[in-house]
Amino acid sequence: MKFTKMHGLGNDYVYVNCLEEQVENPSEMARWVSDRHFGIGSDGLILIRRSDVADFEMEMYNADGSRGEMCGNGIRCVAKYVYDHGILRKNHMSVETKSGIKQLELTVEDGKAVYVKVNMGEAVLKPSEIPVQAEGEDFIARQIEAGGRTYTVTCVSMGNPHCVVFTEGIDGMDLEKTGPLFENHPLFPDRINTEFVEVLDDHTLKMRVWERGSGETISCGTGTCAAAVAAVLNGHCPRGEEIEVRIRGGALY
Repeated sequence: MKFTKMHGLGNDYVYVNCLEEQVENPSEMARWVSDRHFGIGSDGLILIRRSDVADFEMEMYNADGSRGEMCGNGIRCVAKYVYDHGILRKNHMSVETKSGIKQLELTVEDGKAVYVKVNMGEAVLKPSEIPVQAEGEDFIARQIEAGGRTYTVTCVSMGNPHCVVFTEGIDGMDLEKTGPLFENHPLFPDRINTEFVEVLDDHTLKMRVWERGSGETISCGTGTCAAAVAAVLNGHCPRGEEIEVRIRGGALY
């Protein structure tokens, strides 16, 4: 099987061009290729497929073999792959995902895609649609208990579920211990991705992320969007202005 390994700010996946290759059991394959000691090593597996409703389909699997709905960094790499390999030479393309069709805009230099902007769609705030097992129209600045501590959190879906925690001292956090407490919390029936966010100023956030099924990743596109949405909803950042989110792999805007 031919594969390509790509990353968006260090959020790395193994990509397979399923226009040419066949993957019989993608869930099992994802677990194998993601193993950083005995496999290729990645945050998961992404299959590039034909689509009846968009230019391509992105089928994404986490490192534990579970199917993911959406990956912001992953979809950017899909666009670069199909452009750079001459499969589709368009500066605008559409990609079908489990959470709907996403529109992408490519910046091209010297015949290569160097930047990709993604329209991630409208943030979902209703608990039943995230999902969070709670009543009401949103889950903003609510308290939950995890590991004997009380946290104030905001939950958002960006096509996949996120729990954003504004806190300080994230560099010293033990995410291997804290992350699973949120991922497997009974409030979240589908498990959840968790962002631990420091507000540096009203246009700059710093973030670490624990992804369900993969553990800590050094970048997360949907998590970056969720953090920005939560920052606006909680009054940390202004609406309608650019927000820089600094992650361990770099910065997303």
